[in-house]
Amino acid sequence: MVVLLTGPSAAGKTTIGRLLAERFERGVHLEGDLFRRAIVSGRAEMTPDADGEALAQLELRYRIAAAAADEYAAAGFTVVHEDVVAGPLLETHARPHTFVLLPSREELERRASARGTRYGSFSPGELHRLFAAETPRVGTWLDTTDQTPADTVTAILAQLPSGA
Repeated sequence: MVVLLTGPSAAGKTTIGRLLAERFERGVHLEGDLFRRAIVSGRAEMTPDADGEALAQLELRYRIAAAAADEYAAAGFTVVHEDVVAGPLLETHARPHTFVLLPSREELERRASARGTRYGSFSPGELHRLFAAETPRVGTWLDTTDQTPADTVTAILAQLPSGA
C-alpha cells in the first residue's frame, strides 16, 4: 500500500510520515523533497508564478517518487510518501490513500516561524491559501491544528484498511 501525505510546509508531513511508516511491519518513509534536492545543477524552484521548467521539474519529481513508492510497495512494503502536492496537481497525483494535513493558517505560520520553513518563495500564508482555496477536496483532509503528531497518526491509521 502507498499512502500519500500532503499539505503545506510546516503542516507536519515529515514528522507524521516517519511516525506512520514506523507503525508498519515493513514501512518506508519516502520524502518527495529528496527528489527535488537530487537536482544539484539546473534546478528550477517553485514560485507563485512558476514557469514551465519549474512545473516540469515538479511533475518529474512526483513521477519519480510515485515510481519509487510503487517499487517499494511491490516488494511488500507499506510506503508513506510525503510531499507538497497542491492545487489541481493533487487530482493527478493522488493515491487511493491520500491525506491532506492542513492546520489553521495561524498555526501553520507559528510552526513555520519556529523552524524558519518556506517552500521555495511561498510564504506559509500563501501555501495555506493554495491548499484551502485552490486544491480540490481529494482524499481525507485533516485539520491538525490541535493534534499532536501521535493524534494525527492515529487518525490516519483509523482511515486505512484493517491489516494495513
